[in-house]
Amino acid sequence: MKFDQDDFALFGLPRRFALDAEALAAQWRALQSRVHPDRFASEGATAQRLAMQWAVRVNEAHRRLKDPLARAAYLCELAGHAVQDRDAAVPHDVLARQLQWHEALAEATAADAIAALDREVAARVQGVAQAVARDLDDRHDAAAALPKVREWMFLAKFRAEVERRLEAIEAQAGAAAAPAGDPVRKPVGG
Repeated sequence: MKFDQDDFALFGLPRRFALDAEALAAQWRALQSRVHPDRFASEGATAQRLAMQWAVRVNEAHRRLKDPLARAAYLCELAGHAVQDRDAAVPHDVLARQLQWHEALAEATAADAIAALDREVAARVQGVAQAVARDLDDRHDAAAALPKVREWMFLAKFRAEVERRLEAIEAQAGAAAAPAGDPVRKPVGG
């Protein structure tokens, strides 16, 4: 194991978007058992510090490979394409769709309208993810995948916004439905 090898090499997996989730989990467990700091408890502070660094490295790599969006972004980065480039042009159709969805979310007052919007966005996520998989694995073209990965990142953030809005509307509906005088419990984290 080399500390500076890429996540795929660290886990002994092919550098591809499509991953065998069971193989990833098995490799993560095996690596964790090799580098866990508890195994080095009797070997002194330097060995423990190094083990902690390895454990963090393994966990970060696992998190990145386990999440399809993070894995796609990582593959683009490995191919030399900066995903977080602030100067990157966003296609007009993507911008128009984003604006339309933001307006629809702002105007929505009912949970069913927000849920319908979420289904529409989820369908787009699925299509974008499939296109990214084709670009990265079938065509080996990270440059073509890059704008799709950026769109996917927006979609993930937007879905989180939709979820927060839906939770807020449902909480308002729950508060309005509570009988007078009954305390309404705040949701955990709310």
